[in-house]
Amino acid sequence: MTSTSFNPFLSLEYQPVLENLGDDYYDKVAAAEFPQHILRFRNDSLLPLLGLGAKSVKDEHFIEAFGKFLGIQPFLALRYHGYQFGEYNPFLGDGRGFLYGQVRGTDGELYDFGTKGSGRTPYSRTADGRLTLKGGVREVLAAEALHQLGVKTSRCLSMIETGEALWRGDEPSPTRSSVMVRFSLSHIRFGTFERLHYLQRPDLIQKLLDHVIEIYYPHIANTEDKYAKFYAELVERVAQLAAQWMAAGFCHGVLNTDNMSITGESFDYGPYAFIPTYNPYFTAAYFDYGGRYSYGNQPFICKLNLELLQLPLGMIIAKSDLEAGLAQFEDCYSSTYNQLMLNKLGFQNLSSLAAAELLEATIKLLRNTDIGYHAFFAELAAGFNYGWREDSSLILENNFFARVSQEVSDYWRKLYHGCLNLLPPEEMDLICDRLNFYNLKTVLLRPVIESIWQPIVEEDNWQPFYDLIAKIQAKE
Repeated sequence: MTSTSFNPFLSLEYQPVLENLGDDYYDKVAAAEFPQHILRFRNDSLLPLLGLGAKSVKDEHFIEAFGKFLGIQPFLALRYHGYQFGEYNPFLGDGRGFLYGQVRGTDGELYDFGTKGSGRTPYSRTADGRLTLKGGVREVLAAEALHQLGVKTSRCLSMIETGEALWRGDEPSPTRSSVMVRFSLSHIRFGTFERLHYLQRPDLIQKLLDHVIEIYYPHIANTEDKYAKFYAELVERVAQLAAQWMAAGFCHGVLNTDNMSITGESFDYGPYAFIPTYNPYFTAAYFDYGGRYSYGNQPFICKLNLELLQLPLGMIIAKSDLEAGLAQFEDCYSSTYNQLMLNKLGFQNLSSLAAAELLEATIKLLRNTDIGYHAFFAELAAGFNYGWREDSSLILENNFFARVSQEVSDYWRKLYHGCLNLLPPEEMDLICDRLNFYNLKTVLLRPVIESIWQPIVEEDNWQPFYDLIAKIQAKE
């Protein structure tokens, strides 16, 4: 099947990079045929990376390429296993999506178009291979918000409503259906390697490892000890990602090893949530009864998943090199997290002692009160006053600390005031800029998501959704 008119998506120079590895890593599949195609979201901000302009791409082009799936073949359902809530599962793989194609961006990076909700594959088992409309809406929102917060994340290129009625245990059913296209660096997961270890195929592990290094770590491809350097850099990337989640107040919800990318990129947003208050025990997934993937446990789980990855990588890489790489995790995580939190407070550089005192006091303040995590930083940005440098009592003076003991609030104000005075007066402009840059005014707390979902359900009114996306993208 081909498009009825020129379609810029079908004319992109797709590169069969993963396909060329051979069918030990995937199965060729077909897309489902849907009774309806309504484009509900198109991410025009991604089009320049593809060398395309928004005006040259029509809604129908998105529908033809990413709803009707005309033109580009074959589609690849990737094979992988994974540790799910600590238990090894050898019955995984792309069960409701596939690799649509790979394209070299204008920045030189290779990008994947990966579908979600595009139909059954050999790994669907008893599932229908579909995505609920609410699931699609939630992933679009999460990806855009995280991107604006500086998290290294996949994003959504398009979401199309497909006109089917789906039955789900965690949503009022029947519920509406959608198909989404995820735009990311790679869909190769920790679990991709774990499957090959399960099959005892070190030859396929090395082949995949060489591929990953060549494509996603090219700066070490021709160096000595490239395998050891790869793992060390992966540890660094994942530690940084965990720090980004924590500073953003984001709980992924399901950090199984099949949801961990080999590029250190955040992706696959299911039951995620942004924390309302600072609570390390907050869980996003209703089925996470033991709190394994709680907000505060995310750095530990990321390190554990990296440790589990040593099992397949150990067939190629020396154990001593893997241990040395993993040993960097805590220092990398801590330094990244501390810097991100300083940025959220408006600072770039502070003495180590002043930074440590301010961060400790800030976390203690947020943890021991019911002050909203995101509201605290948003209020700091909105209420910024150049007089803060002269008079500490002016800092968050508008009853923001009304429910906090004066002793606690005065101590925090004193520390923040002291940090402001460690810097020259002209730095105040930059502090104001950082406060606004690193803190979104609009935060995707659960009530916010429900407030835009209800008009969709009740009136098929999508304007609140589009308004929310616009606010997030504009950092309003």
